[in-house]
Amino acid sequence: MNWKKAIVAVPLSVGLLVPTFQVASAHDGDHHHPHASVSTTASDLRASLDALLSEHAFLAVVAMQKGIDGAEDFDQAAGALNANTDDLSAAVASVYGEEGGAAFKEIWSSHIGYFVDYVTATAEDNEEGRQQALAELDEYTAEQAAFLDTATESRLKASELEAGLKMHVEQLVWAFDNYVAGDFDKAYENMRHAIEHMYEPGKGLSWAITDQFPEKFENTSVDTPAADLRADLNLLFAEHAALAVLAMQKGIDGAGDFENAAGALNANTADLSAAVASVYGEEGGAAFEEIWSSHIGYFVDYVVATGEENEEGREAAIAELEEYKVEQAAFLDTATEGRLKAADLEEGLQMHVDELLLAFNSYNEADYETTYNTIRESYAHMFGVGEMMSGAIVDQFPDKFEGEHGEEMPSEMPNTGMGGASGNGMNAAIAWTIAGIISAMVMIRLIATRRKAGQE
Repeated sequence: MNWKKAIVAVPLSVGLLVPTFQVASAHDGDHHHPHASVSTTASDLRASLDALLSEHAFLAVVAMQKGIDGAEDFDQAAGALNANTDDLSAAVASVYGEEGGAAFKEIWSSHIGYFVDYVTATAEDNEEGRQQALAELDEYTAEQAAFLDTATESRLKASELEAGLKMHVEQLVWAFDNYVAGDFDKAYENMRHAIEHMYEPGKGLSWAITDQFPEKFENTSVDTPAADLRADLNLLFAEHAALAVLAMQKGIDGAGDFENAAGALNANTADLSAAVASVYGEEGGAAFEEIWSSHIGYFVDYVVATGEENEEGREAAIAELEEYKVEQAAFLDTATEGRLKAADLEEGLQMHVDELLLAFNSYNEADYETTYNTIRESYAHMFGVGEMMSGAIVDQFPDKFEGEHGEEMPSEMPNTGMGGASGNGMNAAIAWTIAGIISAMVMIRLIATRRKAGQE
């Protein structure tokens, strides 16, 4: 395959840059602060690549689990992973042309095939086959790195890319090996690391593209505190949807790793609540965690009732989710001082609830095509939530997000961990606590009033 010929000097496609997720404005006109925005052409590109790359990691782990288990939905899980590859390749083609997209797809698809070989060899207890698959994956990292080095005109260096790609491979292999060995805590810890890690190449690749074609991105930057905040919240919200779907599947199956999947979901809740606390103080974070955790509990109730064929219990769980939606929306409306409107939030939260219920119900009914289509939709939807939430926070506290470069293009590649360095969790952009930003007592009183009303 002459991928160098396919990539060198291929112009940027004019019609489509990269699919982006459109959401409603997070604030009214009077709150607008043009110098600190989460939604620029560059940050939209970064979010789109983050979505596709991180979804790849999640779906790859799921498909490998389904493969070794001989699960009925393996073909559909693998199909969702292949659909993600199609979308990612289309994104590359939108920048580097159809030949570039096709060349990328051939290389990228190969590493998915090698993971399948690794799973098959593991199932057959074929150590030689496992080692052969690992050797193929090692060759893949070199080929993929060379492709991206050439495509970006060496803005991304092959040697550094190889290190990052090897980390990706190792994380997926570790997650799978630990799953097979029954060390489920490590398996889900590896899964979470694998998902988070893909935000690093997302940032690095989007930086390279915007640096390569700055006029196509209005000379805006992917490397701003506001864009980092958006990425951080995208990670946590999207991971929540992914882990919730998986935990519900494990629950109805009575799988041995259900508690570990649920534990990973709870760890995500703790991280998300810490992010909220970093903006709205400890009391605000605790209030958010209490409400957010409740809807996870209601989903568990729904799964349990489904397993018991208890229709009344299912309806009760849905009613609880309806109340949750109102309470969560009121909290965020109050916290953002009306930048996020309760009515709009309720609509978005209902979509989230409906997507998770559809993904679960279709799985329980063995309609796996619907299951995995809905999983992908629910994952993508949460990037809209991350954009809205981060947009409201940046608009509320613009001084905290006026970076060194503002929205302008940085002269050097940002620190993305493309050399293989592991991320260290929540970005410093939201690692500050503002005591008294909004009155915690207002939020607590609001929550208490609603609960009291529900009990009477």
